[in-house]
Amino acid sequence: MNPKISDFGMSRIFYGNQQQGNTNRVVGTYGYMSPEYALEGVFSVKSDVYSFGVLVLEIVSGSKINSMHVAEDFPNLIAYAWSLWKDENTEDFVDSSIVETCSLDETSRCIHIGLLCVQDNPNDRPLTSSIVSILENGDISLPTPKQPIYFKERNCGTYGASEKIVNSANTVSMTVLEGR
Repeated sequence: MNPKISDFGMSRIFYGNQQQGNTNRVVGTYGYMSPEYALEGVFSVKSDVYSFGVLVLEIVSGSKINSMHVAEDFPNLIAYAWSLWKDENTEDFVDSSIVETCSLDETSRCIHIGLLCVQDNPNDRPLTSSIVSILENGDISLPTPKQPIYFKERNCGTYGASEKIVNSANTVSMTVLEGR
């Protein structure tokens, strides 16, 4: 129950009224970096919102973002949170050490907020000031989050002896070598 906060403050790199920028090299911890920053080097004030959302989900679940023992069928904590939230089964997401003593309505709301913060499109993420207001006023209606990209099913092609071909919508394929 001692959270370690990291990867926040990327937005401090901005100058004046600058709303977004590009970096020459991506630095930070994967899993906490927003997709637009990790993939394209583009950061904004919404990059920190993404990191905060990951942290909220970690606190509620008691698990790390890339924990291998979150749930067997899910690639990461965001995918697991989305699945349980979508099925209205958020109690299973809450850390077992606090599930008996916490308000399930509040933890479900925190999961909802976390999922809003980790939206793929930065414009779909709330502002930090909105998050504070939402956390302070439990009666504010929240928009429905969209399914995170890390959770979307992939269209896998045929499997070779030691490789997997992953097909994409634009007919480009990528071969990933895998051990036997």
